[in-house]
Amino acid sequence: MDLLRSLPLGLYLEQPQTWLHKIDPRVKFFWLMSFLTTYTFANNMWRLLLVVLLILTTIISGIPRRIWQQPQQMVGLLFLAFFVFIIGCITPDGLGITYQPRLSPYQTTLLTPQSTPTPTPTNVSAPEIAPTPQPTGKTYTYILFERGPIKVTRRSFDLALRISTILFTVIYSSNLYLITSAPEEITAALEDLMLPLRKLKLPITEVTLTLTLSLRFIPLVLEEIQNLIRAIMTRAINWKKIGFKGAVKIWLVVTERLMTNLFLRAEQMASAITVRGFTSPNQHRVIWHDFKLKRRDWIAIIVLILFWGARLIYGNEVS
Repeated sequence: MDLLRSLPLGLYLEQPQTWLHKIDPRVKFFWLMSFLTTYTFANNMWRLLLVVLLILTTIISGIPRRIWQQPQQMVGLLFLAFFVFIIGCITPDGLGITYQPRLSPYQTTLLTPQSTPTPTPTNVSAPEIAPTPQPTGKTYTYILFERGPIKVTRRSFDLALRISTILFTVIYSSNLYLITSAPEEITAALEDLMLPLRKLKLPITEVTLTLTLSLRFIPLVLEEIQNLIRAIMTRAINWKKIGFKGAVKIWLVVTERLMTNLFLRAEQMASAITVRGFTSPNQHRVIWHDFKLKRRDWIAIIVLILFWGARLIYGNEVS
């Protein structure tokens, strides 16, 4: 087990450098926000289009197959979304609510025209209600599939499709942005985009520095967890023999040791910054990247504008 080499969800992929890595992080950030917002009030075809677009972008970007075929990457998220879709389809589509009529039985009798009932032979069964014909010539059926206790209705299918596509889009679009953008690029892009907020006297530089240190701290956390898991595995503990209370005590000790090591790492990082004379981000400016929009960035911006145009024209949900 190697958490650092198995590429957990959202960990930056340094090599190989694909064309997604070379796009300006600010442009990629706007693409990410577009994926996270365009599915709102969109039809199901647009939500499916977002999923297909993310899959095609991953395949043609040049990201190695060994990366996105891992269980915690695109393939695993597709299986999770498909499982959620199946569960949503066979789930009841509403609440078991007993509706109360607005009019009393006496008023209903007065408003209903009286008609003499036609006698029905006892040996003839009542006719079944046929599907309602539509103006388009197609018959409308609310129940799409029914076999035994399994029943799929139009509403359950629609809800299942919405939940599964939103789940995949939100998680994987963020993951694709994180694995193709270095932490320094992300924080530098956010700082550049939040520069107008300095007029409100907000500590933009301090916030971006804290975010940079937090992102850089993630591999250290994974390393500590990996070392503790390996330490437990090498001791060959008989979990059945020690019982539930013994297992809880061991994991409490491991958790305490993990927190102690993480605080020690944080203190070492703070000491390393202090001995280098770092007092405040404004006095010690570190320019990570010099942002300049290149040809591929402008192409990505033009495609983004067309993307939003298609969303506004074809992606609206029909009420």
